[in-house]
Amino acid sequence: MIRALSRTLTTFLALALVAGCATAGHDYPSLAPRAAEKMGFAEPEIAQPTVAPDPALDAQIAAKRAALAKLAKGFDGDADHARALAKKAAGSAVGSDAWLDAQLELGTLDDWRAQTSSLIEEVDTTIADRAARLAPVYDPLATLRDEAVAEATRQNDAIQAISATIPAA
Repeated sequence: MIRALSRTLTTFLALALVAGCATAGHDYPSLAPRAAEKMGFAEPEIAQPTVAPDPALDAQIAAKRAALAKLAKGFDGDADHARALAKKAAGSAVGSDAWLDAQLELGTLDDWRAQTSSLIEEVDTTIADRAARLAPVYDPLATLRDEAVAEATRQNDAIQAISATIPAA
């Protein structure tokens, strides 16, 4: 009899638990994608502000661009001379007159490169000052910086190529 009562009680309890799960009185969240999940992960398009021309800054940019052209021309002239001296020093001993002449001319090229680097720093300072004032990017200024960096890279590559032809100390 206890066994029958225990079975009946177990069956009744199981039916009560199943019936509790089957009630429709609860509002569970849907598994459908929410509106935010349908948007995707792409960055939103941000309209770039229109930057008004700045005549004073344009004049500075023109002056710096002229200085960059002068630096490039001066470097090229001295680089040709340095190549000729390096060619003479190629078979010379370290410390010979030809070797010393080539090293001195490399020092001159290094001075041109330093002046170009100084110009880049000036442009970077101008860009940083504008950013500190929360002014938008001024495209002619950014273009000048790119040109100056390209020139400095070209000068560096030329100096390394010439240095490679001279015996190392």
